[in-house]
Amino acid sequence: MIRAQLDKQPRDVAQMFDDVAERYDVTNDVLSLGQTRLWRRAVQRAVDPGPGRRILDIAAGTGTSSAGFAQAGATVVPCDFSTGMLRVGKRRQPALPFIAGDALRLPFGDASFDAVTISFGLRNVSDTGAALVELQRVTKPGGRLVVCEFSHPTWTPFRTVYVEYLMRALPSVATKVSSNPDAYVYLAESIRAWPDQRALAAMIEEAGWGKVAWRDLTGGIVALHRGTRVG
Repeated sequence: MIRAQLDKQPRDVAQMFDDVAERYDVTNDVLSLGQTRLWRRAVQRAVDPGPGRRILDIAAGTGTSSAGFAQAGATVVPCDFSTGMLRVGKRRQPALPFIAGDALRLPFGDASFDAVTISFGLRNVSDTGAALVELQRVTKPGGRLVVCEFSHPTWTPFRTVYVEYLMRALPSVATKVSSNPDAYVYLAESIRAWPDQRALAAMIEEAGWGKVAWRDLTGGIVALHRGTRVG
């Protein structure tokens, strides 16, 4: 089992995200060289929001992606375990129904959503397999899972440069733009420890999801995994 939080306990991770909430979106844009916007658009296309669809956005943070789902006409529920993120999100997106929740014990009934999505949050859950099972529980039969997460670059020379950036440059840049640079040391370590595309697909299948597939974004820096709840 991958323990993405490394040496931190879940409560410590939540506090870490509370500390960086105010500048979280700006910092991510800077550190990703603007790629976060492209990744959000890819998630939106994969989720395929629209009128009448009910979507659960796990690890929603400040609700940036959730707002896009709502603008497309879907009913979206942003959920996060960081109350700091939720407070900032509610201030910026007051119309969205932000809810505090743990991906291992979601406060929703069975088969409540047409689609569930989690972007850059599955890595922070203490039990990845259990979280994938819980996400399936709240999804309607035939409903969709979309996971957007950091992964492993597919071109070996680029992978070497990328890891060097993660472990050296990322914390340095974060010092200039983030309220808690130490959080981005954890970020770099958790990315490096995360399974590759094929391994994550296998974990999704083991949790019971069907039609599992993925595609690489930005040369495999990020992978977009999809699955369907078997009826």
